[in-house]
Amino acid sequence: MAEEVHVFWHDACLRHDTGAGVFDGGPSPLMSIPELHPENAERLLNMRGALARGPLADALHWRSSELATQEELATWHEPAYIEEVCELSGRAGAAGAPVHVLGQTYVSGTTWESARAAAGAALAAADTVMSGETRVAYALIRPPGHHAGPASVDGYCFFNNSALAAQRARDRGAARVAIVDWDVHHGNGTQSGFSARADVLTISLHMDHRAWGRNHREDGIPDEVGEGEGAGFNVNVALPYGVGDRGYAAAFDQVVLPALRAFAPELIVGACGQDASQFDPNGRQCLTMAGFHAIGERLAGAAAELCDGRLVLCQEGGYGRTYSALCALETLAGILGRATGLQDPLAFLPDEGDAHRVAIEATRAALAPYGTLGSGA
Repeated sequence: MAEEVHVFWHDACLRHDTGAGVFDGGPSPLMSIPELHPENAERLLNMRGALARGPLADALHWRSSELATQEELATWHEPAYIEEVCELSGRAGAAGAPVHVLGQTYVSGTTWESARAAAGAALAAADTVMSGETRVAYALIRPPGHHAGPASVDGYCFFNNSALAAQRARDRGAARVAIVDWDVHHGNGTQSGFSARADVLTISLHMDHRAWGRNHREDGIPDEVGEGEGAGFNVNVALPYGVGDRGYAAAFDQVVLPALRAFAPELIVGACGQDASQFDPNGRQCLTMAGFHAIGERLAGAAAELCDGRLVLCQEGGYGRTYSALCALETLAGILGRATGLQDPLAFLPDEGDAHRVAIEATRAALAPYGTLGSGA
């Protein structure tokens, strides 16, 4: 297991303003006190606080990073789309308030800076690991990224931070990079950007929510295995609602780890979300703090076995502002092979028995013709 984690932070990530109100129309006139938009700065501040003041503080090395340049963003995103995000943010700045873009995604006058800060931290994390300065780096960032495609905004996301980190590693000489995404939602942007490539293995574990709009046309089902040269290098485990710790552990053991071993990556990128927890407004998967600790343990074990421990984490979702912070802490504790000693204040929901088995077998069957899970699949 890793002995330390380099954590990349940029204050500009806090400036992206998503406004108030869960729904597209903004705050409800029926409510006396408006709810913050789920993707808000408070959730990131709580994560930072839990890490900086918690039982892992001695193992964390805090680092600063720079804003990503347009040239760096263009290593994975289309230049015209980058300009579009800049212009959207400029128009919102002129309006003086967050502007609705798509679904529940809002842009503000500070989004251009914040999104480049998030991407810059992800790139710096990849650079630090690829240079050998550390084996594990974590970009603690917002806005999140895994729904953003090469030329599309979606699901609170503008630039795909984990995709940019993976591409950076490829550009720095890694022959094969794997992205493992356990955010509760399907990593559609990552899938679309790498679907025809065999040099980046993309794995997404998510609740089975299917497509949700014009920029999320993918269903995230097992049969979406990639195309052309990338056939067999895109893995989807679409889990039924409420599968809990046992379901995610089984998905890692029976799909994620075999796929990683067969692919033999030189770096693993973790799209690190906590919205699969049992206390999240945007997820229904019932993972506990212990479940996230187990994910961290498995991921770090795979990195140690396959790529000399090289692991980059990019923060994704997690919208229960207190519980998500505790789950992020436990994820890193698992990666470090340490126990936090913290009691889970909410661990009362049962796992849904064997409901995960059908989903896992569907993924294994879809991948069988490609050898994605190795000869023993």
